[in-house]
Amino acid sequence: MSNMIQAIRVHNYGELDVLTLEAIAQPEPQPNEVLIRVQAAGINPLDCKIRAGYMKEVFPMPLPFTPGMDVAGIVEAIGADVKAFQVGQEVYGELRMGAYAQLATAAQDAIALKPKTLDFVEAASVPMVAMTAYQGLFDHADLKPGQTILIHAASGGVGMFAVQFAKWKGAHVIGTASAANAEFVQSLGADQVIDYNATPFEQVVENVDVVLDTLGGDTQARSYSVVKPGGILVSTTAPPNAQKAEERGIRAEMMNMKPSASLLEEIASLLDSGQVKTIVAQTFSLSEARQAQELSQGGHVRGKIVLQINA
Repeated sequence: MSNMIQAIRVHNYGELDVLTLEAIAQPEPQPNEVLIRVQAAGINPLDCKIRAGYMKEVFPMPLPFTPGMDVAGIVEAIGADVKAFQVGQEVYGELRMGAYAQLATAAQDAIALKPKTLDFVEAASVPMVAMTAYQGLFDHADLKPGQTILIHAASGGVGMFAVQFAKWKGAHVIGTASAANAEFVQSLGADQVIDYNATPFEQVVENVDVVLDTLGGDTQARSYSVVKPGGILVSTTAPPNAQKAEERGIRAEMMNMKPSASLLEEIASLLDSGQVKTIVAQTFSLSEARQAQELSQGGHVRGKIVLQINA
């Protein structure tokens, strides 16, 4: 077998044209890693921010690097200390980086067996957004049955899982979305969908227990006023204003998702039992990584974009 593989490389931070398809040496798994033959890689907005250099202060990458964090594939080899996985098993999970390639290494505590009911493309659409939604709702906001939650960008990757997880928990769910995506968000279980182009959400929403902010900026700034005293705003994108939160008598937290094999197992169980589902918006080949990231950067994607690699 040749020890060269095809991978997308970034030699300098910049626009879409810094994404180049190249032949590189295949990665070797460290003792606690598995080598995965990548069948599909999910595209996340974070991938685009890292490529552009917006994250280099908090998420520095040695150049050149292979982008991509969401992965689904087949275990090709295992490191000396790996006990949880065997060659040939189908897995999915989260990489530090490197998913836009034919082969990639992953820490064994950041992957799990692929959901049985999902194909590789569907599985690759899940890890980052599902773990972010789950941890935001339950680890940070401590969402409970009967509480009310407002989820911004409810048709996006994090939003679609947040709506489903919140309904699964027994919460009353309000989501913001475009008119074109309102029916889709309702199909995920939202009790109320607000068309953000037609109605400022703060005019029709009040006294919610939780806001999940996936947008930051003006949306976050307008969200403090709709949280009831003692409630919480959790942001996945931008540190909240502590002074504003204190003035309102609410809590506000910025969250950073932490990959977890046990959480991936729980999410796989929810997917396989039909209690939640994933939506793939569009697939691209590895050589079309630029087009895939361009679509992601445009926003307004319903569900997730995925690179189909060896599948």
